[in-house]
Amino acid sequence: MAVNVPYVTLNDGNKMPQVGFGLWKVDNDTCADTVYNAIKTGYRLFDGACDYGNEVEAGQGVARAIKDGLVKREDLFIVSKLWQSFHDYDQVEPITKKQLADWGVDYFDLYLIHFPVALKYVAPETRYPPGWFYDGESKIEHSNASLESTWRAFEDIQKKGLAKSIGISNYNGALLLDLFTYAKVKPATLQIEHHPYYVQPYLIKLAEQHGIKVTAYSSFGPQSFIECDMKVAADTPLLFDHPVIKKIAEAHGKTPAQVLLRWSTQRGISVIPKSNSQNRLQQNLDVTSFDLKDNEIQEISDLDKNLKFNVPTNYGIPCYVFA
Repeated sequence: MAVNVPYVTLNDGNKMPQVGFGLWKVDNDTCADTVYNAIKTGYRLFDGACDYGNEVEAGQGVARAIKDGLVKREDLFIVSKLWQSFHDYDQVEPITKKQLADWGVDYFDLYLIHFPVALKYVAPETRYPPGWFYDGESKIEHSNASLESTWRAFEDIQKKGLAKSIGISNYNGALLLDLFTYAKVKPATLQIEHHPYYVQPYLIKLAEQHGIKVTAYSSFGPQSFIECDMKVAADTPLLFDHPVIKKIAEAHGKTPAQVLLRWSTQRGISVIPKSNSQNRLQQNLDVTSFDLKDNEIQEISDLDKNLKFNVPTNYGIPCYVFA
């Protein structure tokens, strides 16, 4: 049975599915099939990035789905992100065009600044995706590009139709407030790490005050990071096993994953889970058809530890963007 996924209306009038599929850590050899199958299952939003290194394969999955008549391009909402090696104003448009070519599409529905830090340019011919290190091994080198100049480039690629909506990811409150002083176009969305161990209520409130829709990534907390050999994730109790989450899941006849995703979607936040299992793929899409009680939402929010996993230093990368 098809799942009816609601849309959220962005501040530029564009509509975005509230539940999508995240492409981080999707293997290249399975990515095209995964995207095709997700489209078949009912997913319409795909969240990609230069850094994920699988945009070509994701685009192949999209092309096959369009060719087979499952969807038209306008039915899909494709998200990608600018990597920090391309923050210089003059590099933004060329790399956006490269990413569009990799996907095999003419425009992104949403294009985001991936991290609020500029690294020295690495030519795609040298290494792509470039990763964090200038030398490909251990050396972090920053660029002189300001976040303001990068946002100006974003406003220009939107004018040219390369991205229908533009937004940001991993910005904090201070950076948002600074952005509001120079942005001619406010970001349509803010994508952040968001789960019961890292709730960020005031950042979400600030975004809401300015009409910016929030998308949560890593909705399952430490789950996403254990396979990255991250000690802090391995040392943190899994949310799927947490007594509060399990109790609420049982009360509603849902899985812990569905409860975690509903905790976000019921509060107006969009989610981009991924799964390799067909059963979980369908379950993750069906996270707006039931309601948690107010006290259950509060119970989950009260698990907050202000614990952020997606920090470069947690991977052993000496970039102090979240210092």
